[in-house]
Amino acid sequence: MKRRERGGFWVGLTATILYPVTWLLARRRTAGGTIPAEGPALLIMNHPSHLDPVLDAVFVHQQRRVPRFFAKHSLWRVLVVGSVFRATGQIPVYRGTSAAGDSLRAGDAALEEGKVVVIYPEGTLTHDEDGWPVLGRTGAARLALAHDVPIIPVVRWGTKAILDAPRKRFRPLPRKTVDFLIGEPLDLSAFRSRPVDRELLQEVTDLILLRLQELLGTLRGETPPGLPQSGQAA
Repeated sequence: MKRRERGGFWVGLTATILYPVTWLLARRRTAGGTIPAEGPALLIMNHPSHLDPVLDAVFVHQQRRVPRFFAKHSLWRVLVVGSVFRATGQIPVYRGTSAAGDSLRAGDAALEEGKVVVIYPEGTLTHDEDGWPVLGRTGAARLALAHDVPIIPVVRWGTKAILDAPRKRFRPLPRKTVDFLIGEPLDLSAFRSRPVDRELLQEVTDLILLRLQELLGTLRGETPPGLPQSGQAA
């Protein structure tokens, strides 16, 4: 068994709380590839439900790594939550402010320090009613192109059946199953010699979304819808 990455007191305490909570919410099954046992990795995941980060945190921890998530900076002002986020090395997102670039720089630093960084390329819940990732921001592409680290697409399906915020549905019973599928690392070698401009970022963003759709289609046993004319969110 691979050695667990040390996370310290707060990671251990958070795991102690989240494991039983997520067990009550859902059975978890994982298939596909693996997460590197050590060293940096960028995990790119789909995001159909507000429950995703909770289940994803446990998923990464079960792979014996400590996840670093991007999350809205306003959560850092919430009592206890903000303290836990700071102590566990999570990354605040200052979208729409002069500090917006600080988020990616913090992601850069985490990868350079050998951490596992989790990013949802859509930047928020998917806009697709059926839960497909269809509209991406360029943050994931920027990080992926800036670092020669494993870039691993991972999809998960089942959280939307428990909590579907757009439809205002919370159905914890009967207990659901949440499936994870780990894809093979993305090969971006064909893109790395090109200058990083808007066109390149869009191409890589579309590649990421299509790969997530492909994996999610395999998990769901359905045909992915493909991308709209422009895969990038404003």
